[in-house]
Order: sequence, then structure tokens, then C-alpha cells
Amino acid sequence: MASKELFTIPVPPIKSHQGGSIVCTSPAPQVYVLTWSSPPDNRLTPAFNTALITALDAIEFGHPPGVVVTTSAISKFYSNGLDLQLALSTPGFFENSLYPLFRRFLTYPMPTVAMINGHGFAGGFMLAMHHDYRVFTGAKGYVCVNELEFGAPLLPPMSSIFRIKAAPHVYRDMVLEARRYDAKAALGAGLVDAIGEMDAVLKLIQERGLAKKGSTGAYGILKTEMYRESVALLDAKGKEATSPAEMQAAEKKRKAEGAERFKQWKETQSDKAKL
Repeated sequence: MASKELFTIPVPPIKSHQGGSIVCTSPAPQVYVLTWSSPPDNRLTPAFNTALITALDAIEFGHPPGVVVTTSAISKFYSNGLDLQLALSTPGFFENSLYPLFRRFLTYPMPTVAMINGHGFAGGFMLAMHHDYRVFTGAKGYVCVNELEFGAPLLPPMSSIFRIKAAPHVYRDMVLEARRYDAKAALGAGLVDAIGEMDAVLKLIQERGLAKKGSTGAYGILKTEMYRESVALLDAKGKEATSPAEMQAAEKKRKAEGAERFKQWKETQSDKAKL
């Protein structure tokens, strides 16, 4: 399928990440495909996030309304999520880089489709969930929220999108079991809308008439109201925002208080045994 290349946004190298690019092509009228490549696994670094927001700006303000499709040039990974060490060591990463990216997709003024053609783990899956539609290629890969496996908290702006878009039992299994979903399981759970390659994406766009949905100027406004819980959490700044350190400190405090209660209870049991 021939595609016209519209522009390329570079992803500058930073620290342990070599950088890459985001290429915009148009395989059909008013269909804008953003294909990213940031080896080895498309991590959501500050540089990547800025480049992707720039690409979305270039489409909105430089081209007629249509549909945005995202996918990866790296067949194994749609996105492997955050570089957690880099994220935690970068001041303001969540409030000033990651959450604005999620919000941009969530309230984008035209339909968005994530074509997941490899693993979408943690933040990578969250990014896909902030799209309006998802198509899983089915050839390889899983989507999952695996914070449980590496001991990281799931912050409110991250979890809210799953509360809104996933069924309660799916949300439970996803978070508390770190369940992995292949294409078939994801479709059955309602996490994706179709299985297939670009032809399935174009079919979804055509059948739902998505290319014209952004033409009235109301699309992004409607989504802002639909998802206002997530929007408010993504917009929170300063004291209104919850940081990983705050969640971990609260958990440390809870454990200390619980251990003290248990110690006191054990002492009462010991006293009773002496009577």
C-alpha cells in the first residue's frame, strides 16, 4: 500500500537512549500514520514525548482534519513504557512530559487509532488506551499493566484511563494479576476494537466514518467532557498531584503503624497467657 510521506520529527538522543524519529505518512486521504522508531523499544522518554506532541501539533495545525494512527517501526515493541529510573530522576517528568502527552491524545480534536504491532507494556499500553480506538496486529506481542511485577505504584492519572475504558473485572485482572493479553484475549476483553494490519485500521476508519468526525470542531471538546476524571488528574499540578514518592511514603507509614498495632496486640496475648 503506497503511502505519501508528509514529515519527519527527530527524537534527539538523551543519556542511555540513542534517539530516533517519528515519520508521518498518509496511506489514504485524511489518514495520518505516525510511525515511531526509538530503539531498542520505544521508551517514553522526555525527548520521545516532546517529539510525539510536536507530530500531533504538525497534523492538527498543518493539515486538514482526519484520523491519526500510531504504530511502531520496531516490530517487537509498540512501546515498552517508561524508563523508570530516568523518569524518577527527571524533575517534573510526569507533570510536564508524560501526562501532557496522555492528555493530548485523550482530548485530540480528531479520532486516534493505536495500531499495536508489538508489546505494549505499562506506559506503552497506557499510551494506547489514551487513543480512541485500538487495533492489535495479532502477529506478536502482549499488552499489560505490569507495575505489580516490578514493584511500582500505579499513579492516579495512569490508572484512571483503565477505570474509564475497561470493564471492572478486566481492570482487576490487569492490575492485580499483571495479566498479559495477546490480540485475541485483548479483543475478548474489549481492550481493542479489531485484530489486523493496516488494512484492518483503514476498514475501521471507513466503516465508522472517522475521517470526517473532526471536521465540526467539537470532537476534542466532547472528549474533554467524556473523560473529565482523567483530564483533571492529568492536569493536576503541585500539591494537587500525587507523586510516586508520596505513594511510597504513605505505604511505608501504613506498614509502620500496622506493625506497631500488631506488636501491641502480641503483648496483650502474652500478658493473657501469664494469667
